[in-house]
Amino acid sequence: MRYFLELAYSGTQYHGWQIQKNAHSVQAEIQNALSVLLRQPTDILGSGRTDAGVHAIQQYAHFDTEQTLDGEVFAKKMNGILPEDISIKRVINVHEEAHTRFDATQRHYMYRINQEKTPFLRGVSYYNFHRFDIDLMNKAAQIMLKHEDFQCFSKVHTDVNHYLCNIQQAYWQKETSYNVNLLVFYIQANRFLRGMVRAITGTMLNVGSGKITLEEFEQIILNKDRKQAGWSVPAQGLFLAKVEYPYI
Repeated sequence: MRYFLELAYSGTQYHGWQIQKNAHSVQAEIQNALSVLLRQPTDILGSGRTDAGVHAIQQYAHFDTEQTLDGEVFAKKMNGILPEDISIKRVINVHEEAHTRFDATQRHYMYRINQEKTPFLRGVSYYNFHRFDIDLMNKAAQIMLKHEDFQCFSKVHTDVNHYLCNIQQAYWQKETSYNVNLLVFYIQANRFLRGMVRAITGTMLNVGSGKITLEEFEQIILNKDRKQAGWSVPAQGLFLAKVEYPYI
């Protein structure tokens, strides 16, 4: 039988989601816990990969087992084994062809920038005290909705068949956490390229600081050249916020 794990994690102590040689990963921790409970080696496949230091409010992974599991009980057992920075929210029995990566219809990310120094947001936001024009950045976000090819925001030498992404929503808003002012960027699409959200965020900050115009921002997209786009913002402010499936 196939099961989905709905999970969350802080990525601060990990070299990303994917298992790597000589590196601590979220996937490895979950597979180890599963293998202990199921008493046999058990692999998982996630809805996507997050880079080192990136967090997930909602991530999914699937695994197969011949055992019939009580989802609520099994989730509690998993949480008893896993480290404190990884949690299992649900264990869901799904049909045998269900796939966490290929069946996901929408993915949501958010990026948090705190504009005042605070110890309470350390590791879960990017501290930048400069002032940015949020109205200009929202205009840049709307420009992206008119385009589909985002090669300019992808890491180079990426093994993908194409750079097309259908962005459904993208916007900035002001929020407050621990009495600290935040700028938060939200973006939703059917798929994302490697490093895409961090590159978009950095390029839009260039718009918000007046380094580039809205016209130049759109030309960067049209030119499809990563070297012309802005810098990639630090990983600690990025969260995979939500993954959508038609049957969950």
